[in-house]
Amino acid sequence: MKDGHGRTIDYLRISLTDRCNYRCIYCMPEQGVESMCHTDILRIEEIAQVVRAFAKLGIRSVRLTGGEPLVRKGVVDLVRDINETPGIKNISLTTNGVLLPRMADQLREAGLSRVNISLDTLDAEQFHFITRRGQLQEALDGIDAALAAGFNPVKINAVAVRQLNQDYLAFAKLSIDRPLHVRFIEYMPVGESSGSDGCGWGPDDVISCEELYERINKAARAEGLPELVPAGQHQPLGWGPARYFEFPGAKGTVGFISPMSRHFCGECNRMRLTADGKLRPCLFSDREYDVRSVLRSGKSEAEIEQDLAAVFRLALGAKPDDHDDITGTERRMSQIGG
Repeated sequence: MKDGHGRTIDYLRISLTDRCNYRCIYCMPEQGVESMCHTDILRIEEIAQVVRAFAKLGIRSVRLTGGEPLVRKGVVDLVRDINETPGIKNISLTTNGVLLPRMADQLREAGLSRVNISLDTLDAEQFHFITRRGQLQEALDGIDAALAAGFNPVKINAVAVRQLNQDYLAFAKLSIDRPLHVRFIEYMPVGESSGSDGCGWGPDDVISCEELYERINKAARAEGLPELVPAGQHQPLGWGPARYFEFPGAKGTVGFISPMSRHFCGECNRMRLTADGKLRPCLFSDREYDVRSVLRSGKSEAEIEQDLAAVFRLALGAKPDDHDDITGTERRMSQIGG
């Protein structure tokens, strides 16, 4: 399936829940957000039904997100159902890693292909500040569990924020001795990211990937390390827009994702499905198309599949060519699924 700008759309990101076991300051207020009503959330069986219908239209890759997707009951069964769907080639998961030590093997056996672990700092005190309740060791244990379960690649997603003063070289060095793929993501001011219930960050806190690249190389030189070079054979598989580099001889890579300073809209290949059943053509737009009402229309399965295809095509036709003129959204990142 191609959208109105000639881009092939073959990637679906699915938010399984708006709930999370953390309260990261750039994602939700300390008290959390008002959880969606249980009846508003798509059932596991409904999500699998959507994937089957969209796979017939050309969706080949699925990523499960949240909130925190691993707090959703039935996630292992869902992975298994998606893995058995004709046409689906890859299933991935974005997680904070807390529950991976007890779930990684089950997810791998069910058919999960790869794991992205969100980790914004390697400083224990700063980690607790960002997550408001988490412990750094929990995330590090999750990384170990993902590697032990055999996931390949295992990617680390670090949001770069000017106010946090993160140690970017320490992150990059994680890729030297183990096959970890560290990706720096420019902070995106999406939703209510400022004010009394937010983190107070704004556009001035965006650090461009070009600046990050230069900072890492400068710090590497100061430690007597070689600079980053374009990634070769270790460049990880994936469907995202990261540009990858590596330290010579390293087992992993260092990637940069630049949604703010260097838009990759021209390469966008994705749709997003929210936990309450809304199909979003663009992360930065509030335009949504209702999937839940189709699933619960009471029609036959064949009729529902036809109606789902019609909704998908409507959303496909609404994908913008760029998000230059779109600023912020009504939903928080935890409600969209990233």
